[in-house]
Amino acid sequence: MIKAGQPAPPWSTTQWFNSPQPLQLADLRGRVVILHTFQMLCPGCVFQALPQTQKLHQLFSGEDAIVVGLHTVFEHHEAMTPTALAAFIHEFRLGFPIGVDEPGNGGPLPKTMAAYGLRGTPSLLLIDREGVVRYHNFGQEDDMELGATVARLIAR
Repeated sequence: MIKAGQPAPPWSTTQWFNSPQPLQLADLRGRVVILHTFQMLCPGCVFQALPQTQKLHQLFSGEDAIVVGLHTVFEHHEAMTPTALAAFIHEFRLGFPIGVDEPGNGGPLPKTMAAYGLRGTPSLLLIDREGVVRYHNFGQEDDMELGATVARLIAR
């Protein structure tokens, strides 16, 4: 598992939504990256993490920070296609860039999920302006604590 203080590995994606071009982590240097990984059939993602991520996008996206979603499918592969994801993004009015994690090599875990050592979804990573992971967590986040942590990273 990638831990706080380690460089963030690059993302492996197959498609992007809400972005005019594919996003690469290296291209985002100089900005704090709020990376939220999710699956559209994950109840914790749908009911808590995605609304929170949308709020973060509304509050913090700009020159200093960017919110990025990563649809990382490790189960129910047949149901969670890019076409279904496009409809999901539209219906839930998600406005932040969302990449589709590239399938793994023969196993169920997608490449970025494996590279970051993610345990499941939702997972949240905060990456500083130099590309170093400063926070890595699986599960729900407290809104106030998360907002304060992001604000501290931006203020650095």
